[in-house]
Amino acid sequence: MRRVLPRLLCALAVTAVLSPTVPGPAYAASGQLVLNGRVFTDPSGCYRNLNAPLSVQNRTRTVAFVHTTPDCTGPAQMVPAGQSMSAATGHSVHI
Repeated sequence: MRRVLPRLLCALAVTAVLSPTVPGPAYAASGQLVLNGRVFTDPSGCYRNLNAPLSVQNRTRTVAFVHTTPDCTGPAQMVPAGQSMSAATGHSVHI
């Protein structure tokens, strides 16, 4: 029994450390995201390499982020749920 307890505690510690790095369930925002007139129903993830200026209509209940880079990294402008915007330097959108 003495050997089992330390192993159990070690396993629990490793689980506690690693559990925040395991991704949660993927989900799509319900509604539509309209990018330069193109409609995406129940959007999810990164929409890359879009042409600037970028017109964004966020018809979902989730915030969309407009990035100046083509790969959804770097600084971003928020487009709240139900809002629209035009971004002169927008090249990707993450939702």
